[in-house]
Amino acid sequence: MAANDKIDNLDKKILNILSKNARIPFKDVAAECNVSRAAIHQRVQHLIEGHVIMGSGFDVNPKSLGYTTCTYVGITLERGSMYKDVVERIQHIPEIVECHFTTGPYTMLVKLYARDNEQLMQLLNGQLQDIPGVVATETLISLEQSIKREIPIGPNE
Repeated sequence: MAANDKIDNLDKKILNILSKNARIPFKDVAAECNVSRAAIHQRVQHLIEGHVIMGSGFDVNPKSLGYTTCTYVGITLERGSMYKDVVERIQHIPEIVECHFTTGPYTMLVKLYARDNEQLMQLLNGQLQDIPGVVATETLISLEQSIKREIPIGPNE
């Protein structure tokens, strides 16, 4: 959406409903919002085109696929300007599910899943640390994910 396009209260109500259950039928969203299905469809399409809604996939439980170790890795690069080249390389590591260019002690922060500590060691020593420009990594293993949610969607202020 353009900077001057505002998200109104109906959009926020739709986003709130969909963020709790993305698979809810539009007819149910329409009923809850007291508008037509066509209006919901049009609003959702506008939110998708405006990049307010990004994606609509399923959350797959990594443990169900044998990935028991969730890890965050802080990566320090030789130069921050190497970021795009490093991203190109890590895009080919399917176990990395997120990558962020950050401020603070690390140049980058990645989230990855490994089947076990042996695979984690191979990902760190055999892949990440071998990328040109990577000078250091710090590994933080997640013991448990306690909260996962979308940002709050409230009425206009």
